[in-house]
Amino acid sequence: MGHLDIPVLETRRLVLRGPEPGDYPDFKATFASYRSRFMGGPLNPYETWMLYAAEIGHWEIRGFGMWMIHLKDSAETVGMAGGWQPAVWPEREIAWIIWPDKAGRGYALEATDAARRFFYTQRGWDGAVSYIDPKNLDSIRLAERLGAVKDTEARTIDGNDAVYRHPAPEALKNSQIADGIALEIGHYCDPLFKPKGWAID
Repeated sequence: MGHLDIPVLETRRLVLRGPEPGDYPDFKATFASYRSRFMGGPLNPYETWMLYAAEIGHWEIRGFGMWMIHLKDSAETVGMAGGWQPAVWPEREIAWIIWPDKAGRGYALEATDAARRFFYTQRGWDGAVSYIDPKNLDSIRLAERLGAVKDTEARTIDGNDAVYRHPAPEALKNSQIADGIALEIGHYCDPLFKPKGWAID
């Protein structure tokens, strides 16, 4: 089946793999929790199952999708990141979610940076957006750290989301944005680094 050919991405701390049946319990727990309130949740068991099936099927239909984020040193999953464009989505999206007890450690930044770089260099994407609930300040901050800028002229999904447009591939090459992302990820990889203040991922 096609989803068995999902590419595997590696970063300094993470391994990104396609969703598998064994990853479902963490996904189910997250989307049944308050953490998913900005992504259509909390969901009941049937809705969660259908969404997880869609995560796998998206790779079959679109040829891209969301990866499960695994820690290299333990193989445990900490969230998801990747590409997303179900029906009615105006553009291809870069999306992410981190499990509630794993937030604030830079995993989303590290994973989305790797996913975006893959789509740009290996799949020929010329850009992407992120559709974010205006009340989801953590995701807005992350989008901005990735260099995304609010695009008030872009089509939204349903009028209740804000569209953040990511820099085009050429704009990211040898840029301050790319250097800043690498520096921040380096800090999170440093065992002596202890971020202060509210956890942002």
